[in-house]
Amino acid sequence: MTSVPLSLREGAYGLGATRFEVATRVVLPAALSGIVASIILALSRAVGETMIVALAAGQLPKLTADPRKQMQTMTSYIVQVSQGEASVGSVQYQTIFAVGTTLFVLTFIMTCSFLVRSPVPRGIRLMAK
Repeated sequence: MTSVPLSLREGAYGLGATRFEVATRVVLPAALSGIVASIILALSRAVGETMIVALAAGQLPKLTADPRKQMQTMTSYIVQVSQGEASVGSVQYQTIFAVGTTLFVLTFIMTCSFLVRSPVPRGIRLMAK
């Protein structure tokens, strides 16, 4: 959305549009193709990275500290347990939520660390108002 030219925004402001109208009627339509492309790229990347990790790990349900041994990924464990015969309330069923929460927390931490490390470039001005 920052790639939308400032002249489009200033033109809309010059015609009397509010910040909300500029965001929804000028910036969003102009940036829509980039937004859709980024969503498609993110989904493709997520699927691709999940599959390569699954192939490299070997899909064996055992945990080891040796990186040369085969083991099972967290996502494939969730799929395996949820498709199996784990009864509701059992320890095996509850581990699905523990593994899912762990994946969420790790992803959240990595995302936050990325945001902290990448400041706004000098060429981008934040609009006051």
